[in-house]
Amino acid sequence: MEKSDLKYSSYMEILDRELVPAMGCTEPIAIAFAAAKATELLKVKPEKIILKVSGNIIKNVKSVIVPNTLGMKGLESAVLVGALYGDASKDLEVISSVTDEEATSLRELMTQIDIEVYPLSTCHVLDIEVTAYKSEHTSFVHIQDEHTNIIELSYDDAPISITSSTDSSVDSSVDYTLLTVDDIVDFASTCDLDDVKNLLDTQITYNKAIAVEGLHGHYGASIGRLLMKQDGCVRTKAKALAAAGSDARMNGCNLPVVINSGSGNQGLTASLPVIAYAEHYEKSDENLYRSLLVSNLVTLHLKYGIGRLSAYCGAVSAGAGAGAGIAYLLTKDVTVIRHTIVNALAITSGIVCDGAKASCAAKIAMAVEAGIMGFEMYEEGNEFLDGDGIVSKGVENTINNVSYLGHYGMKDTDEKIIEIMSKCYS
Repeated sequence: MEKSDLKYSSYMEILDRELVPAMGCTEPIAIAFAAAKATELLKVKPEKIILKVSGNIIKNVKSVIVPNTLGMKGLESAVLVGALYGDASKDLEVISSVTDEEATSLRELMTQIDIEVYPLSTCHVLDIEVTAYKSEHTSFVHIQDEHTNIIELSYDDAPISITSSTDSSVDSSVDYTLLTVDDIVDFASTCDLDDVKNLLDTQITYNKAIAVEGLHGHYGASIGRLLMKQDGCVRTKAKALAAAGSDARMNGCNLPVVINSGSGNQGLTASLPVIAYAEHYEKSDENLYRSLLVSNLVTLHLKYGIGRLSAYCGAVSAGAGAGAGIAYLLTKDVTVIRHTIVNALAITSGIVCDGAKASCAAKIAMAVEAGIMGFEMYEEGNEFLDGDGIVSKGVENTINNVSYLGHYGMKDTDEKIIEIMSKCYS
């Protein structure tokens, strides 16, 4: 693919926008970001905060530990730490500078500041409104569709002009439908690595660091540690590293990760198995970089048609992306990559998303297993065929089927999951 090709520049822009650092689960961090912005507008710490959020935000915040809170969970914790100690200029690392002393104060302050949480009636799956109060003054922040995409600001009910969205992936001319599996492989094979090296080096460094922390610490259900006890094969290590990163991230670790499709878990799943295979087979840095381009872009391609948040577990897309990256690393054969993706999607497309929490690590392990199995199946001459369930002839047709299932077919499922999880906020 030539640099002058529209797809080359588009793929570069997609990577630059999507592979960004974040600390903690991105939904509570989005709430903390909105609350930090509200305090910034108010110019003083609030005495009361009203938080209104869409059902999918409730689902993804309710059970996850917020970093730098000493183990606190949920919407109230996210809005409190953001409002009191957040730095909105740091975007998805908004609470990265919270001190131990500040974190220790949060539980007492939770009893002193009036925080009210309400479900928001909206057609947007990612929708957050924060209103902060101090004496007779108020500030208002509204985020929609993307985690740092501010669409409305006001102070004492007077609108404040928004010069630009914090999240640059919104209002973009970049067309994600330009992503196809064949073109992704072409781009990965011909890309000038100087254009992506810094981006991928950050992903490798950050995501490996939190995986190591997850393996050595005691986080959640310790799925990564459990897997590493089974055997020393590369297949197990690939699953264990991705799971361990999620173990740590879902359970309060304050190390950043490089995300994919707005999700740290998807960023971990798309990258760490490929890194594990590259290290095991002693592949060159160039091979690793090009394989990570495949895994990241395939994940983005699979996730785009489903949407940022849904009842469809995002680890499924990232696990298939990891399988594609491993297939590229070991074969460079686009036919193998196509069939790896189809096989992986046929195996795990029934996993539902019931929010961010400790069990995400186990789902990630299963999704990575499916990606690797999808590759190994085709290497042995086996594949799922057109008409096998949601599989259609051609990788793009199968991807379209999964997108339709996740975006439209699982809406009722999403509503029921949210209904179960949001009873305390109704």
